[in-house]
Amino acid sequence: MDLLRSLPLGLYLEKPVTWLHRLDARVKLGWLMSFLLSPLLANLAWRVSLVAGLVLLTLAAMIPMRVWRKQMGWLMFFSLTVLAIGSITPDGLTDTQQSRLPADELAFDRQEIDIAEPSQRQPWYAPFRWDTSEETTTEETKVPDLTQLPQPTDYEYILFHQGPLKITRHSIDLAIRISTLLFTLIYGTNLYLLTTAPEAITDSIEDLMQPLRWFKLPVTEIALTLTLSLRFLPLVLEEIQNLSRSIQTRAINWKKLGFRSAAKIWLIVAERLLENLLLRAKQISSAMQVRGFTSPDRHRVLWHESRLNVWDLVALLLLIGVWGIRLTWGWQN
Repeated sequence: MDLLRSLPLGLYLEKPVTWLHRLDARVKLGWLMSFLLSPLLANLAWRVSLVAGLVLLTLAAMIPMRVWRKQMGWLMFFSLTVLAIGSITPDGLTDTQQSRLPADELAFDRQEIDIAEPSQRQPWYAPFRWDTSEETTTEETKVPDLTQLPQPTDYEYILFHQGPLKITRHSIDLAIRISTLLFTLIYGTNLYLLTTAPEAITDSIEDLMQPLRWFKLPVTEIALTLTLSLRFLPLVLEEIQNLSRSIQTRAINWKKLGFRSAAKIWLIVAERLLENLLLRAKQISSAMQVRGFTSPDRHRVLWHESRLNVWDLVALLLLIGVWGIRLTWGWQN
């Protein structure tokens, strides 16, 4: 098992180099933050359009199928599962029920009923004396059944109700919101990491954090720490891979060991992993000290020179247009 290649999320695609790779990391970071912030207080159409936009962006960048199939496939399955489960769960709206019987039913039955005397008809009710009979025949008024009347709209709150399964408009609304938010949050971040080098990410974050220097914040130290942490993650995966292979080669029978013995072995493995990681961190710090690295401000390494080209400006204009549409049309009703 090769953890460095089998993990589907958070890997940088070096080849082939697509047009997403050539865009400036700061522009792509602005698009990423837009994908993460625009779903807030947005309607369902905007949330679904973000999911469709991410899928079309992946296809337009011509990223190989072997890459995005693993990344998007399981995530799409997870989002659809959340959508299906959320649509059949209760929507959380409490029905206001009112009892059809009086609160004190026994006392209500014992009350005396006062029958009002029939009022005498006044002469001015029939000035022309058309109805001279004392006993008038009146047709019984029929109360119309409101359920049989034609409704003004075809609105129905309950969309499906069969046995214990009940799908309402509010449950569908909540399910779409949760599933689209999960897909946008995870896949948007993964697409950014897939097409942006770690050094470019830290360099772009450092450039965007330059105004924080006015508040005397260590911007360069933060960027250096982020760079070292991104470089340290493959070392962590490599140590986990080596320890897992060492356990597999020993062919341990976990069923015969029991819970206590198995817990002792995993505790020893975790202790060994921590020792190896601390040793790797010490080696990195020693290598930086040998090269005379004392502070990031005095020994700054420029990975690349950040410049905005024509396509970056086009991407920024498109981003402004997207936010204009979001502010005018995408609000929640």
